[in-house]
Amino acid sequence: MSTAAVPRAPSPLAVASALGSLYVLWGSTYLAIRFALQGWPPFFLGAARMSIAGALMFVVLRLRGATPPTAKQWRTLVVLSLFMVLLSNGLVNLAETQVGSGLAAIAVASMPLFAGVFAMLRGRHPSRVEWVGLVVGFLGVVWLNAGSELRGSTLGLVCLTIAPIAWAWGSIWSRDQDLPEPFMSASGQMLVGSLWMLLAGVLHGERFAAVPSLSSTMAMLYLVVAGSIFGFTAYIWLLHHVRPALATSYAYVNPPLAVVFGALLGGEHFTAQTVGAMAVILAGVVVITLAKARGAKPAETPAAAAPSEPPA
Repeated sequence: MSTAAVPRAPSPLAVASALGSLYVLWGSTYLAIRFALQGWPPFFLGAARMSIAGALMFVVLRLRGATPPTAKQWRTLVVLSLFMVLLSNGLVNLAETQVGSGLAAIAVASMPLFAGVFAMLRGRHPSRVEWVGLVVGFLGVVWLNAGSELRGSTLGLVCLTIAPIAWAWGSIWSRDQDLPEPFMSASGQMLVGSLWMLLAGVLHGERFAAVPSLSSTMAMLYLVVAGSIFGFTAYIWLLHHVRPALATSYAYVNPPLAVVFGALLGGEHFTAQTVGAMAVILAGVVVITLAKARGAKPAETPAAAAPSEPPA
């Protein structure tokens, strides 16, 4: 009589390595975008990044026997990529033409707050503790928008308000849709999203004044490999091996890391008010994350609705 093999729990070193990779890779993408924008227009940058990453992932998945999206799933991905790629990543790219990478990361950190609101509107009512997190987090958002350099950039303010809202709505909406498995869904979103980016670049009147510099192109390729492929792979692995609250902890670790990268490597400066607003936003996000983890059902499988990657 044979017995089924019991899956081995991952070693603490493996979990720590995956978390460290996720934090550093996704935390560094905001600064990498800023460097890539020195030679690439914002939407064309997104089109190049998403098309390369999406095509590489799609080919590897098909070679490994993964089932491609059905016609219905492709139609869903067309709509989903509008929110998760163009209106999130694309607008972050556009915002970073005028504001610093660290500030962009802080603004995007408000995404879980909007996700909580959209979930509530769709009948998933937050607990009392989650309400506390929402109120605290949104106070931080108001403080950030009223007291940071966003006041001097209307474009940055608009883009960094829409981007987390679009990402949050796409994340909530996708939970009720027929989608491929997470890796194929991410690949499909990036492939279709690259077409949205290309169209937006044409409508935005983007042009290459010269051949992009080697440094800006290397930054773009870093976004492809580190942000879109390795980072997402680490995230999906964590979703399958650790508690969802730990896997999604990047939401409140990435922003301060992005601020550190921007200050140390990009020469960016931050006021005490901006850092204070970040602390308040992240406090709200932590409260919401821990409250959801406490009330989550053991049978829930978060990987089924995993997004492609953060807006950066």
